[in-house]
Amino acid sequence: MLDEPGRGNGLTQVAAGKDVMKKARPHGKRELLQKKIAEAGTRATVASPGRRRILVVDDNLNDLLFYSAILQHEGYEVRSMASHQEAAGCISREKFDLIIVSRGSSAFEGRTILARAHERKRRVPVIVLAPGSDTDCYREAQQMGAADYREKPLAASEVAEMAGRHLVSARTQAA
Repeated sequence: MLDEPGRGNGLTQVAAGKDVMKKARPHGKRELLQKKIAEAGTRATVASPGRRRILVVDDNLNDLLFYSAILQHEGYEVRSMASHQEAAGCISREKFDLIIVSRGSSAFEGRTILARAHERKRRVPVIVLAPGSDTDCYREAQQMGAADYREKPLAASEVAEMAGRHLVSARTQAA
């Protein structure tokens, strides 16, 4: 079972780079996490027939690694990105079955991902994650066609259930 962000000493601490940080002081924590994300994203983008592709976008690097690890453990092909702007470009080039995006700052950078996902011919479900209750963000996400809106943090079981439910729903609607 995977640990929740900031709890336990299993996957979360390794994913947060705590073991690496003690040996690599000259580099900042953010740079090390971005390197791990880039490496994981590269490994995860190798095409695999029949595997469902999920894009996870979160500027909170601990959450990004946590959600990505859970979904990879569940057998999904996961592309992880810490930049909303880069992810918007990625959506134009690559095909995904589900997109999970953080709200970003209070300016709701996640809206660019939501808008880009709905520009495509094949409608892709987008789940917006936000830290705490934000009724304005919730309303805007719903008006823009978000498939779901969840408050962070999520437990590992919630992430797996949420992805599975929305992928089944998307497949049923496409049929």
